[in-house]
Amino acid sequence: MITLRPPLPRRQPFPVANTMAIEQNEIEKIAELARIRIAPDQIGQVTARITEILGMVDQLQAVDTTDVEPMANPLDAIQRLRADEVTEENRREAFQAIAPAVENGLYLVPRVVE
Repeated sequence: MITLRPPLPRRQPFPVANTMAIEQNEIEKIAELARIRIAPDQIGQVTARITEILGMVDQLQAVDTTDVEPMANPLDAIQRLRADEVTEENRREAFQAIAPAVENGLYLVPRVVE
């Protein structure tokens, strides 16, 4: 059962005039498909909140991003990388020596899919 918290106070409401409309029956169908139980008295609140979320998505999609470079990290952080060096010796021969079945350097396993 989903329990809704009271809405947080907002300084400025998001415009919902141009948003994709969502109806209560669609919310009920989505909840059924997702196996989510929503109390009948809360369907209106859920519909209103999802409409607000869709309004925010529309607002984000309306922003012109043609000259914006994609970022890998919003903080312009650079990940320190270690040197690409071999740190362990090759123990393949030792591992394959104790394997139940090996052929041409490959481990043989029982067939599980016909």
